[in-house]
Amino acid sequence: MVNLGLFTGNKPLKSRKVSFRIPYYTQWGQHLLICGSDALLGSWNVKKGLLLKPSHQGEELIWSGSIPVPPGFQSEYSYYVVDDTRNILRWEVGKKRKLLLPDGLQDGQLLELHDLWQTGSDNIPFSSAFKDVIFGRSWSLGVERPWGITQNTSDQDGSVLQFRICCPYLEEGTSIYVIGSSLKLGQWKIQDGLKLAYAGDSFWQADCIMGKDDFPLKYKYCKYGKAGTSVECGASRELFVDVATGESRFVLLSDGLMREMPWRGAGVAIPMFSVRSEADLGVGEFLDLKLLVDWAVESGFHLVQLLPINDTSVNCMWWDSYPYSSLSVFALHPLYLRVEAMSENIQEDIKQEIREARVQLDKKDVDYEAAMATKLSIAKKIFAREKESILNSKSFLEFFSENQEWLKPYAAFCFLRDFFETSDRSQWGRFSEFSKEKLEKLVSKESLHYEVISFHYYIQFHLHLQLSEAAEYARKKGVVLKGDLPIGVDRNSVDTWVYPNLFRMNTSTGAPPDYFDKNGQNWGFPTYNWEEMSKDNYGWWRARLTQMGKYFTAYRIDHILGFFRIWELPDHAMTGLCGKFRPSIPISQEELESEGLWDFNHLTQPYIGQELLQEKFGASWTIIASTFLNEYQKGFYEFKEECNTEKKIASVLKSFLETSMLVKSEEKLRRKLFDLLQNVALIKDPEDLRKFYPRFNIEDTTSFKDLDQHSQNVLKRLYYDYYFQRQEGLWRQNALKTLPVLLNSSNMLACGEDLGLIPSCVHPVMQELGLVGLRIQRMPSEPGLEFGIPSQYSYMTVCAPSCHDCSTLRAWWEEDEERRHRFFQAVVGSDELPPDQCTPEIVHFVLRQHVEAPSMWSIFPLQDLLALKEDYTTRPAVEETINDPTNPKHYWRYRVHVTMESLLDDKDLMKKIKDLVRGSGRCYPQKDLESGQANGVGSAKLPLGSELPSLAQTNGIPNREAVALV
Repeated sequence: MVNLGLFTGNKPLKSRKVSFRIPYYTQWGQHLLICGSDALLGSWNVKKGLLLKPSHQGEELIWSGSIPVPPGFQSEYSYYVVDDTRNILRWEVGKKRKLLLPDGLQDGQLLELHDLWQTGSDNIPFSSAFKDVIFGRSWSLGVERPWGITQNTSDQDGSVLQFRICCPYLEEGTSIYVIGSSLKLGQWKIQDGLKLAYAGDSFWQADCIMGKDDFPLKYKYCKYGKAGTSVECGASRELFVDVATGESRFVLLSDGLMREMPWRGAGVAIPMFSVRSEADLGVGEFLDLKLLVDWAVESGFHLVQLLPINDTSVNCMWWDSYPYSSLSVFALHPLYLRVEAMSENIQEDIKQEIREARVQLDKKDVDYEAAMATKLSIAKKIFAREKESILNSKSFLEFFSENQEWLKPYAAFCFLRDFFETSDRSQWGRFSEFSKEKLEKLVSKESLHYEVISFHYYIQFHLHLQLSEAAEYARKKGVVLKGDLPIGVDRNSVDTWVYPNLFRMNTSTGAPPDYFDKNGQNWGFPTYNWEEMSKDNYGWWRARLTQMGKYFTAYRIDHILGFFRIWELPDHAMTGLCGKFRPSIPISQEELESEGLWDFNHLTQPYIGQELLQEKFGASWTIIASTFLNEYQKGFYEFKEECNTEKKIASVLKSFLETSMLVKSEEKLRRKLFDLLQNVALIKDPEDLRKFYPRFNIEDTTSFKDLDQHSQNVLKRLYYDYYFQRQEGLWRQNALKTLPVLLNSSNMLACGEDLGLIPSCVHPVMQELGLVGLRIQRMPSEPGLEFGIPSQYSYMTVCAPSCHDCSTLRAWWEEDEERRHRFFQAVVGSDELPPDQCTPEIVHFVLRQHVEAPSMWSIFPLQDLLALKEDYTTRPAVEETINDPTNPKHYWRYRVHVTMESLLDDKDLMKKIKDLVRGSGRCYPQKDLESGQANGVGSAKLPLGSELPSLAQTNGIPNREAVALV
């Protein structure tokens, strides 16, 4: 114990006591503790933190504890959920709390801290999407009283209360008040309430002396100003103070966010390459975003969402149209360059070439190869004339200095790719393995190849300028620009060349069978070596997000499930069926043997009997068997060594059909041979032969069906355990290691694409971290539902009728007659036969469902919005699909068939869309002259019958009233 007398000479001081109090619901075996920067709070060692004790207060579970502290004590601190041995189970998200002793705290007085658990959703108002764009203001607030400073109340009797509230958005000329049941708080009259002072960083505070008769106290916060008065939503806040002790105290009330109706906005989604304008060269360009932003604003939208825009030029052909296979996670795609904007002094012959190219490339779909070749050819001519002036300019040198860490390897990679005519670095001789020494020689100004290298610098510089211009334009217009973070990188990429240790190059990523493909998906990317990445606190990821944050204020995390676990396949696989989750807890050989399963050859080797061969190949079965199989036992076969993987089968089959008399589809034969290879019950771990993984949809295999009943029962139980039970804690722990690093690397609003086979741990973790999820009506995450119910979506979601990975609303309506009937009956509520075509009336009904949903965002593919008018439905609906997930070689080339200039002239369409947004209570990105609503603010009323959504979590976190954005 510190001798407090040392601080004041001969007169000993009574210790000040600090008491912590927080409402929090826990599960059995969980405890709350406080850990902080000071030794009294454990010096950030959770094992030494202050353990709190629970007590019930009404329906709330309150955790509290106290410590004596010396004068001048200050510390940062956070709350943690721990188990019986103080292992961390959960922690608060957001900034560390700051504890400063109030100036007026006297000897022996008690300081009570009344806190609320901080979740990731509490930080959403401070993301750049809200703080800099939606709530961005041209006026500034001056700090009236710095954070934590209290008035001098030492000569007054009673308890001192400091009210603290966070209010991210405030119109000019508006003040914050607290009103309540006490006379000191105006007895609910705003004009007599307590006015709060601005403390900085969107926080407001004020002090008040309360006597015994003022408790229990009920109160609320409110806004008062030119725009009128608004009192926060929900039940009154309540404060109970034990006045029976007669103890004088300071009570600091950290009341979190002001409770207001949730901010809800709408947006449009379209790939960058799909945008059409009068100025582009056959493909959407970054500067076209300004037109798209203008159209979004006029249509009542607050957000524009794009697909990934990184360079994908791996193969230098149309395969590179796949936007999720990055050549570099830092470099922008030259496809989106506007060559006309590269210089103010383009010669007339080049201008004429641009005009001619514009006509030639103005096609129905994107011609990826022609557009790329044309742009690079013209860019090289402009570069040749102005390279000296640009490369020596101040703006370029600043850009180069800031980006050289990734820019040098990127330019070198592009040069080597073109020089060796392949991105397969194993063909690059001494450059196959990356080293900084080789890189510096290659990119030095004295290098013979410097002009080629610097051309790639030059292209990236102009891409940066053009995207920055568009991004700043969107911000000023109050429109959030939302990017896309791909889950993988190409196997032959700059990143795998420079950082091979960060990737498991003998593996491939994908997804297990789902709505899109019963055979699963194989994306071809190497999986991540998370253990290696953690050694520098995921520096590669942090740099990636920092770079993205230069242009975007929100982003979509592609396949967020991959941060919990990834579906990992061997690199020799072509389909996505026979994979396993990484990380995961396998089934051990001991586990199987204890259950009476011993025949591991039957369980792990393709189970191929003569009957199965005859069933699949008919009369040709003997030819197939002799070519691909060996008979190892009477009537049973195994694959030959030269064709015992999917890639080997594909290669042998191609050669076989060139000489064979069989006239059959190569694709169908390959699929049937793959079926044989995949006919296993268990997959053996290549790194540990005593560990196994159940094949997905194990009951579909004859390998399983031919087992005895006991073995089948055991495998069914182990299958269910592997896929739905045993991994949950591991996957949660894995996500909580990686996702917070991403979220803390930038100030962008983060949304997660959480579609597919969703582990039960995913949504609680996303809620905890403040990640906004995705809801597609025809792919509901709720069990037992064929179609999602938008009116029941939670606030922390983006809802959409379709996305780039599925058919558009119009195409879906036409492609599945039976499901269309069920939708018409269950969702539209009609027993009549639905029309064959998706009429504008049906489109309006579906869009209205989504725009009225409680979701934070309703984001619509542009194709679905255009379907509101018959004029835009003359093109076959199937041509509007952006991606076919079942086809790994899909050509990503969809272009909107009308220019953005024409859409801006279509006042009728914009009125139809704006009326939808206006009727839903979603907010507008500009001043609405009819309603007088200001930038970013709307009526924000929910449709009748909807419950007030809340940002608060229910899984172990206090169920507060609606903690909304504004």
